[in-house]
Amino acid sequence: MAKSISRNQYIRYLYLSISSQKCRSTKPSFHLLQSLSNTPTTTKSLPLSPLAMRLDRLENGLISYRYLCTSSSSNQSNSGSGGSSAGTNSGNSESSDGSQKTKQGKSIRGSPVSWMSFFLLVCTGAGLVVYYDREKKRHIEDITNASTSVKQGPSVGKAAIGGPFSLIDHNGKPVTEKDFFGKWTVVYFGFTHCPDICPDELQKLATAVDIIKETSGIEIVPVFISVDPERDTVEQVDEYVKEFHPNLIGLTGSPEEIKKTARAYRVYYMKTEEEGSDYLVDHSIVMYLMDPKMEFVKFFGKNNDVGMLTDGIIKEIKQYKKVKA
Repeated sequence: MAKSISRNQYIRYLYLSISSQKCRSTKPSFHLLQSLSNTPTTTKSLPLSPLAMRLDRLENGLISYRYLCTSSSSNQSNSGSGGSSAGTNSGNSESSDGSQKTKQGKSIRGSPVSWMSFFLLVCTGAGLVVYYDREKKRHIEDITNASTSVKQGPSVGKAAIGGPFSLIDHNGKPVTEKDFFGKWTVVYFGFTHCPDICPDELQKLATAVDIIKETSGIEIVPVFISVDPERDTVEQVDEYVKEFHPNLIGLTGSPEEIKKTARAYRVYYMKTEEEGSDYLVDHSIVMYLMDPKMEFVKFFGKNNDVGMLTDGIIKEIKQYKKVKA
C-alpha cells in the first residue's frame, strides 16, 4: 500500500514537472526527487512492473533534459555576458575612437583658427612696418625741408658778422677792412702763444688756400687776428705768420681795437691760468669766409678738415658768382 502511494506521488510530480518545465539558469535540484525516491517503506521491494520501468526511463530522460536545458542556459548567459563585455569593449573602443575622432576633429577644426591668427599677426606686423617706414620717411623729409629752409634764410638777410676795424699788420702798417676789398678773405682769430689749436687751424687754412688756387684758380687771402695784444707785438706776429704761409697776413693792435674787432665778428676770448707773464687765452675756434666787400658769407668750425674746408669755400664762391651774374 505504501509503495503504491509513493508511486502515485511520483507520477504526480512527473506530471507537474513536465507540464511546467522551463529552462532555468540555475543548476538542477534533485532534493525533491531523492526525498520521493528515498521514502522509507516497511514492505519489501517488489520487482518493477513494465509501467514502473517506463516511469524510470521517463525520469532519467527528464533529468537529462533539464540538465541540457540548464547547460544551454548557462552557455547562453556566459555568451551573453561575453557579448556584453565585448559590446562594452567595442563600445569603449568606439567611444574612444569617437573621442579620438572628436579630438581629431577639434584639432582639425581648430587648425584654421590658428592659421588665421598667424595670418592676422603677420598682416598686423607688416602694416606696422609699412606705417613706421612711411612715418620715418615723412619725418626725414620734414627735417630736410626744415634744414633747407634754414639754409635759405641768409638770402633774405645776412648775419651781423664783420664790420669796420683799424689794426696794424705784421709789417707795422695800419690796415682797415677796406684794404681787403676785391679779394676773398678767410679770417681766423688766435694768439701766437697757443700751444696746439691755433697752429693746427692755421696749417689747415694754409693748405686749403694752396689747394683752392691749384684746383679752381681762386686767390684766397688768409688773415690772422691776434686776441692777445699784450704779448703779440708786431715783431712777434711777423715771426709767427711766416711759419705757416707766405701770404698769411697777421694783424694786431691795441686792446681796445682788438676788443672792438672781436665783438664785430662775434668772437669770444678770455685769459685763463694767469701766472705772471705766462697765461693762455680761451677763444672761439672759427674761420670766417668774407666776400670781396668784406661781408660775411659762411663760417667753418674746427670739425671741418682740409677737404671739407676746401670744398666748402669753393662751393660758396661759385654760388656767390652765380647769384651775382
